[in-house]
Amino acid sequence: MRHFGHLAPEVRHRLFHREPGAFTADSPPHLLAPALGATLYSPATRPRLAEDILKQAGRGVVSMVICLEDSIDDAEVAEAEENLVGQFADLAERGVEPPLLFIRVRAAEQIPDLVRRLGTSIRLLSGFVLPKFTEERGVPFLEALVAAEAELPAGPEGPARRLFAMPVLESPELLHLESRAETLAGIARTVDKYRDRVLALRLGVTDFCSAYGLRRPPDMTAYDVQIVASVIADVVNVLGRADGTGFTVTGPVWEYFRVQERMFKPQLRRSPFLEGRADELRQALIEHDMDGLLREIELDRANGLLGKTCIHPSHVLPVHALSVVSHEEFSDAEDILRPERCGGGVLRSSYTNKMNEVKPHRAWAERTLRRAEVFGVAREDVGFVELLAAGLPA
Repeated sequence: MRHFGHLAPEVRHRLFHREPGAFTADSPPHLLAPALGATLYSPATRPRLAEDILKQAGRGVVSMVICLEDSIDDAEVAEAEENLVGQFADLAERGVEPPLLFIRVRAAEQIPDLVRRLGTSIRLLSGFVLPKFTEERGVPFLEALVAAEAELPAGPEGPARRLFAMPVLESPELLHLESRAETLAGIARTVDKYRDRVLALRLGVTDFCSAYGLRRPPDMTAYDVQIVASVIADVVNVLGRADGTGFTVTGPVWEYFRVQERMFKPQLRRSPFLEGRADELRQALIEHDMDGLLREIELDRANGLLGKTCIHPSHVLPVHALSVVSHEEFSDAEDILRPERCGGGVLRSSYTNKMNEVKPHRAWAERTLRRAEVFGVAREDVGFVELLAAGLPA
């Protein structure tokens, strides 16, 4: 699979200076973590789940979470598990490579139970999403995952299936100031111990808001809610460092996908939307409250987050379009990482509009090239508007 792989080859050639690279569920974690992109959640109760998964894959989705937790009623869990197992079997029979698939469970004991019940269709599963993650609650989940994988039949090259964990950081202990530092330290100890299992850390901002009876409106981002912004900053501070100890931390969910009454002016400037269908596209984004989403995606990356939890298919393309590395970013990153620059120094950027300081900007450049590997590099005259427009139905 590859990002923008659903577009025709000639369209990709027109858009990309360097096209997104291919990857599989067996690719190394350092490649899979940034490749997650917009991770689409779906309730496990959906009666046509297998068809839905393939349909979304055909529209550019490369990672999905099948949810047995908050998205379904407590009384539906047994029925949802049964449906999930049946839908995985259906999917396996179709012989088509699905997106990276994860299951969000409620309790640790569900992990070995589901692994057994999935049988041979376990080969379609990339791992589990672990809710309300703290040191105390997280260790049983991770131990269950390791034990479940150990029970899988092994081939000549190791276990039949490698299972990753994606902890969700959303507990009140992490939000509350008096317990935050201790909770973060415990989470750091736990994910470091199981580093080879943890693909990415996900932020549960809806639960953070719930602890204070808050809900951000569609014309505000998570970063406008200061109590939430402070937690994001602390999570990145402890768990998202670029010194080799950090993890990929993904952006929070955007809740809105229908027209809402607007209090504030739209946040999308007209200047990037001046040609072809672009103004029409701008208006459609505004009408569906996507201008707030686009702003939040930009703020996610500025604050050290990569990828995003999504609950609606319409959010996937904006996340992916804004994840593509611009030609200017790519030029800067390559200049900074040239072997002859390893001693440091300062240089004027290729675009002659900024200073590139080799040592301080090195970690940024390395992260940018990892993103370029999976999302590609846009041509010099291509921006996110062209990438968005190319992915929309004609």
